[in-house]
Amino acid sequence: MRDYEKYIRYRTFPTPWCPGCGDGVILKSIAMAFAELKLDPDDIIVIAGIGCSGRMPTYFNTNTLHTTHGRALTFATGIKLAKPEKLVVVVSGDGDATAIGGNHLIHAARRNIGIKMILINNGIYGMTGGQVSPLTPPKFFTETTPYGNIEPHFRIRTLLSAAEVSFVARETVNRLTQLKQVIKKSFQHKGFSVVEVMSNCHVNLGRRNKMKSPLVMTEYIKDITMSMADYEKLSPEEQESKYPLGIFVENTQRAEYTDLYYNQVVPAAQQADAQGGK
Repeated sequence: MRDYEKYIRYRTFPTPWCPGCGDGVILKSIAMAFAELKLDPDDIIVIAGIGCSGRMPTYFNTNTLHTTHGRALTFATGIKLAKPEKLVVVVSGDGDATAIGGNHLIHAARRNIGIKMILINNGIYGMTGGQVSPLTPPKFFTETTPYGNIEPHFRIRTLLSAAEVSFVARETVNRLTQLKQVIKKSFQHKGFSVVEVMSNCHVNLGRRNKMKSPLVMTEYIKDITMSMADYEKLSPEEQESKYPLGIFVENTQRAEYTDLYYNQVVPAAQQADAQGGK
């Protein structure tokens, strides 16, 4: 058995994901990161909300939790506060994380709580039929934008940078080794971390936009992504349709939230109790 396989719950296979879906690559990348860090499965909690990504905890041989739409980070916050020594991982789709869950995302970044988020960006509400999401590129056709998307899309790295996130990165399902490495690094970060993963939904996004197969859509992802060095050489107009890859923010100086809680709030509460609540 390969090292990463002990983190996968094979008895729950097969997965419900469409053939060629990038979620399988992401599942393997996370498991490989667990293995390289030699983590005890009992010390890991994987949490997800609703959507295609919401099924992912089912396939991890760790502690797992399937929560409500957009609320994975709130459940994760409670777990991390109760068990700060555990690795708490949230897997969330672009709709789950940046639409109904958008408020929780920016406040997790603001607090710098030590949750590790894998944000799967396939540009669509995949499971529920293909509605437009906050990360759907402009002009793309979806179930709810039959004449093309007219809304600007969020840019995760700039959105979270504005919220003073301490770690944010982007990778793609095309690059398994690089994806595993950046996920591993995010797990080692002290504080809130987000790895945005550019993935494919060739069924509910691709087929409406002349990319009906996973190969065609992953080629599209390859064409729109590049290193930060190459991205910075582009004009502002050219940058609008491109996505740089890599680690954008890695701030090791910010205090982590649960450390502050247990070092400041808990002792203060205990002292108040000892003084009769005064």
